[in-house]
Amino acid sequence: MSYLTRHTSLLLIYFAAFLRSLGIGLTGVILGLYVARAGFSATIIGVVITAGLAGASVATLLASLRADRLGRRFTMTGLSILAALGGLGFAFSGNAFSIILLAFLGMLNGMGTDRGPVFSIEQAMIPQMISAERRTWALSWYAVVTETAQALGALAAGLPLLLQHGLNLDLLFAYRVTFGIYAAVNLVSAVPYALLPSSIEVAADLRAVKHEKLQISPQSKRVITKLAALSGIDSLGGGLMTDALIAYWFFQHFGTSEQSLGIVFFAGHVLNSGSYLVAAWLARRIGLLNTMIFTHIPSSLFLMALPFAPSPGWAILFLLCREALVEMDVPTRQSYTIAVVEPNERTFASGISNLTRSIARSITPSFAGLLMQRMAMASPLFLGSGMKIVYDVLLYFSFRRLKPPEERTGPS
Repeated sequence: MSYLTRHTSLLLIYFAAFLRSLGIGLTGVILGLYVARAGFSATIIGVVITAGLAGASVATLLASLRADRLGRRFTMTGLSILAALGGLGFAFSGNAFSIILLAFLGMLNGMGTDRGPVFSIEQAMIPQMISAERRTWALSWYAVVTETAQALGALAAGLPLLLQHGLNLDLLFAYRVTFGIYAAVNLVSAVPYALLPSSIEVAADLRAVKHEKLQISPQSKRVITKLAALSGIDSLGGGLMTDALIAYWFFQHFGTSEQSLGIVFFAGHVLNSGSYLVAAWLARRIGLLNTMIFTHIPSSLFLMALPFAPSPGWAILFLLCREALVEMDVPTRQSYTIAVVEPNERTFASGISNLTRSIARSITPSFAGLLMQRMAMASPLFLGSGMKIVYDVLLYFSFRRLKPPEERTGPS
């Protein structure tokens, strides 16, 4: 692949990822609010979010197993079109069963964070387009692009109210128009994938190697299994605290409008984006594992403080403090996972960890909705944060002696 072809392909992927993440940032805020505005209970809201994440988990599994055989361009284009059709159908469905089914088929994301099947394929493609020296920078810019798009998508959560007042539309219909725009954005995101060159596909001889039985050392199996299990605990907690459910909590507890929530979550994604660079700087000084844990625990404590906030302003401050810290474990965790296994085991280790997280985070939103309806609105915040703290403590005591190579030999 020539330099020009690689550069063009990378820009096409960035552009498509930007569009997809724009829609994910939007649904992360308005998904629960729309279901509530449509007259459904908090339990149904949780089930809808679970269904969307479960659909993404199934698609991620299928993409991991079949994308290279079916073709990466074909798979990513098809998934983008499916997301568009699911989002459009979701907007114009009127009963609980149909919106749950369409959320599943359309992989509607209430997390507000892009970790779906196309994301997984892109993560595998980007490293083959650049030199080893530029790999980290390319992935870092990819993270900045997706986080920026998610921030802008969250800011667009005020669109239903703007449409209502600007065009004198019924609010529920304004929401449906907004989901129509979401569908259109996903449909347009399919175009860059279709324009990618054939050189981004896995070569036939590599596909043959890929389907041979992978040999994983016993030590790496133990490390990967333990990391995946702990990641599951973390994501079970995360599923109780999706952006859609937190937005719904603000809406019910303080009466915060969609427009205000859009601004708040926009600011949160901006802080997420900046925290990636801070995490890299901090990890060079205190280590990957310490950076993961000692930023993650305070973020959970800030979320636990949310229900005690005396006013919306304090609650927003606590949430933004949490957002400034909560994503700092993401690049450090990915780097740590790759560093502590052999090079030929990295794809497997990363894939198992991401799949475990995807499945785990799709389970708990339905329970969060039930807890909100039957117990207390804030109960998922306490339970989810508590599970994340348990994960951090277990992670520290399980891996504090297993150092990545660069930390064994001192800083470079």
